[in-house]
Amino acid sequence: MIDVPLSVLDLAPVAAAGSTGEALAHTTALARRTEQLGYHRFWVAEHHNMPAIASAAPPVLLAHLAAATSTIRVGSGGVMLPNHPPLVVAEQFGTLEALHPGRIDLGIGRAPGTDQATALALRRTMAGLNAEAFPQELAALIGFFRGDPGPITATPGAGEMPAIWLLGSSGFSAQLAGTLGLPFSFAHHFSPANTLPALALYRQHFRPSVWLDKPYAMVAVNVVCAETDERAEWLSGPAGLSFLRLRSGRPEPLASPQEAADYPYTEFEREFVRQRRDGQAIGSPTTVRRALTALREQTQADELMLTTLVYDIDDRARSFELVVADPDDDQ
Repeated sequence: MIDVPLSVLDLAPVAAAGSTGEALAHTTALARRTEQLGYHRFWVAEHHNMPAIASAAPPVLLAHLAAATSTIRVGSGGVMLPNHPPLVVAEQFGTLEALHPGRIDLGIGRAPGTDQATALALRRTMAGLNAEAFPQELAALIGFFRGDPGPITATPGAGEMPAIWLLGSSGFSAQLAGTLGLPFSFAHHFSPANTLPALALYRQHFRPSVWLDKPYAMVAVNVVCAETDERAEWLSGPAGLSFLRLRSGRPEPLASPQEAADYPYTEFEREFVRQRRDGQAIGSPTTVRRALTALREQTQADELMLTTLVYDIDDRARSFELVVADPDDDQ
């Protein structure tokens, strides 16, 4: 068994033959199931203008997920702060913390998480879209939670601070998280080459704080686990095609495994998808546990967050079940 807590990052994937309502119902069912399985936290990601992802409004979805569960921590992985005024985020997550004290995580990212036109439509001004303003916006957000003196009080928010995390895929947020003494979550699932340098920066710059007395790093990793390596490879096909379509500027709902297998890839596209697989854990329970154990040893992560993008909800839930099943059951 992997010797650190395991958590879940879900994107509420919208299947080509399904609807956003079904996608959100599946995410709710998955939150309940992973709670039963003993996963530590369940996060949802903020994405906009993406037909394959239904988690555009994390605070709204988190209110539903927290009400549908009882013990698992729920949170954002993350809220993209450039898209929102800090006061709004403080009020939203202050409300969640007031409703579900001690169970809410606020993971914060500094990228818009979408294209510039969509980011502008969200914020309606270019102010704040510059990533260089992120430290000041983060300080303002934390100030609202602390109830710092000023003309504006976040209600809810002041005195109802959730657990704040910084998210990153490079060194900027890693260094900032260390300087502020915040926990840090690294996006190994889409930036594996930067994982070790970013974690080194985080630990190098860490200063004890009111939140932590030592660094706490979580690493997010793509996982597809099935009964056999071959089955897992088959199930992982739609995720690769979805990312290819996204990077090609033509996002679509998640294809089925058969549709992904039948897609007429060019040699360039096949190589793109192959490179995308770097750092992923795809295979049988034995294969996946071996990969996760190696990642844990390589990164010295305090926690691993698994994200599984497959077409069918039963296969998605089964993947999480197999990862934590008794290894003796593999025989």
